[in-house]
Amino acid sequence: MTMLRVDDADLYYETRGAGPYLLISQSGEGDAGRSVDLADRLTDTHTVITYDRRGLSRSTGTPTSIRQHADDVHRLLAHLTDRPVLMLGLSLGASIGLHLAMRHPEQLSLLIAHEPVSPWLLPAPERDRHRAELAGIRDLYLDAGLPPALKEVARVLGITGGGDTEPGLTPQPMDAQRQANFDVFIRHDFQAVIEDDLDLTGCRVPILPAAGRTTPAEVFDRRCADELAALLGTDVATLPGGHNGNLSHPRAYAARLRELLPAA
Repeated sequence: MTMLRVDDADLYYETRGAGPYLLISQSGEGDAGRSVDLADRLTDTHTVITYDRRGLSRSTGTPTSIRQHADDVHRLLAHLTDRPVLMLGLSLGASIGLHLAMRHPEQLSLLIAHEPVSPWLLPAPERDRHRAELAGIRDLYLDAGLPPALKEVARVLGITGGGDTEPGLTPQPMDAQRQANFDVFIRHDFQAVIEDDLDLTGCRVPILPAAGRTTPAEVFDRRCADELAALLGTDVATLPGGHNGNLSHPRAYAARLRELLPAA
């Protein structure tokens, strides 16, 4: 296994392909393997980096803040290259990318921030409501377990289940490891999201807010993308699928991503 010591944790990471570095920072409980169908469709033009966030799968440590996650990524990128890289941040990964862009702008040439789960982007009443909503899901998980909590996660993020997916996807069963990753995500990362705050004033990294075409306009994550675009004075780029379009439609998502990334 390819491991890197980062402060008080060991971080597992993978690289594949050839060309400019592209870091995919996965959402939710996703580890380095969660993005495999998307990553495999980008390796002809990019060296794709995926990793297990601290506490997930092969990585150790306990997450305490989004800033800590961003510091982990900073150390991983510094280990791999001294040149700026492209970054696709997905949901929580987009929130991590925003912190990295502010604290280590020399490491990023572009951040595509797909539906960041960053309540601090929202107007005060809406921000407080969604922080309370996330706290309620965390409490529900601690009281009643994973199945009811996942229903609430899907509702809050506008994730619809069912058959609107591309064929031939790599199976991602709800096995013991994935359940353990959800435990870290809901128990620790939810609290980190609730407490997160950031000022993007003076950010030197080009940031492209993004959202899934089928993500409802009114849900929390899409609202964060819209508010990020308004803050930056730009538009929201749309990509196939919804909040997890990179997982449900990896072929179409990769094709659209190539249109958004600078030519390799």
